[in-house]
Amino acid sequence: MASRRKWWISAAVAVALLAGGTGYGAWYGSQQAIGVVHYGESNTNVLAAQPGAVTLTETPETTSPGIYWLQWSGASTMLGEVVSRTPGRVTRQVVRGAVPSVGTPGYFTAVPPGDPQVAWGVGFTEFMVPTELGPAPAWYVPGKGDTWVVAVHGQNGRRKAELKILPAVRELDLPFLVISYRNDEGAPPSPDGLLHLGDTEWRDLDAALRAARERGARRFVLYGTSMGAALIGQFLRESPLAGTVDRVVLDAPMSDVVMTAEQGARRVNIPGFLGGLSTQVIEWRTGIDIDRLSLIANPPKVRPPMLVIHTLDDEEHPIRESRDLAVVGKRLGWPIRLEEFAAGGHTEAWNTDRSRYERLVRDFLAN
Repeated sequence: MASRRKWWISAAVAVALLAGGTGYGAWYGSQQAIGVVHYGESNTNVLAAQPGAVTLTETPETTSPGIYWLQWSGASTMLGEVVSRTPGRVTRQVVRGAVPSVGTPGYFTAVPPGDPQVAWGVGFTEFMVPTELGPAPAWYVPGKGDTWVVAVHGQNGRRKAELKILPAVRELDLPFLVISYRNDEGAPPSPDGLLHLGDTEWRDLDAALRAARERGARRFVLYGTSMGAALIGQFLRESPLAGTVDRVVLDAPMSDVVMTAEQGARRVNIPGFLGGLSTQVIEWRTGIDIDRLSLIANPPKVRPPMLVIHTLDDEEHPIRESRDLAVVGKRLGWPIRLEEFAAGGHTEAWNTDRSRYERLVRDFLAN
């Protein structure tokens, strides 16, 4: 009897630990998806500097091939390809900007620095979009005509992340608007302080387009990266202005939250089924209908031509999301063009092959 009792106690403890671990994993996954984070500004250090080159702490990010930026103390420089590597150190070409002094802590990023003027020397104005939760700032770069390109950043991102597309838009001389939305820095928070993966944020995109129409816009091209694609998808499904959208460009889109959650579980080496459980926790915490958010399972009725750009090695939103979306487009007669990039991580297609990226965008929007 005593041994049997010990067995039952051991089994109960094991079940409790398993349930607790599973619950924690599901909650952790949900927090990664809907928690609001404003990131810091240091992930590397300057180890050496010389004219035309800078040596940084070696990390998986600082050794990535392509074009990136180093930001520090209100300044920035555009970095080119890796020149040399030794254990713990990587030297990269300086393409444009100042060279920081040795010992400077900096932020190595795929995202352009600052605003359009800082990033590309392009003049702009800022105005506040009157959203249902309060004013949200937007950058506007003027251009010709009444078709505006409106850019939407991804999860816990910033407006400057969308500035990679600005040179291509400038070549076409189109007006360019970069919006912010609820929970962004400088924008109002959501009532529950959580991200809703596009389920409510699309309303801020709708408000931005209404503000643009008051300033002369009549038609729109929507450009979205990562979760920005989910905002655009919900906008096309829900907004009365969906019919004013001529074309859509998506970079590394979150087309299906469940696939994204499963990828997130794999990325941190936890069982894939916890990704599915985390989506249930997301629904419980926010009231979101995850299935309704899927562009793949529930495509919008308004389906403008779409260019989708995605890297094969994206560890946040798997390439399968975009491939499945392209299959849906073919089945529905929805013109979706998928362009895959062999190199680069999440939203880094531009960084690894800028010329091809910009050529694709220009050609897609040229008419």
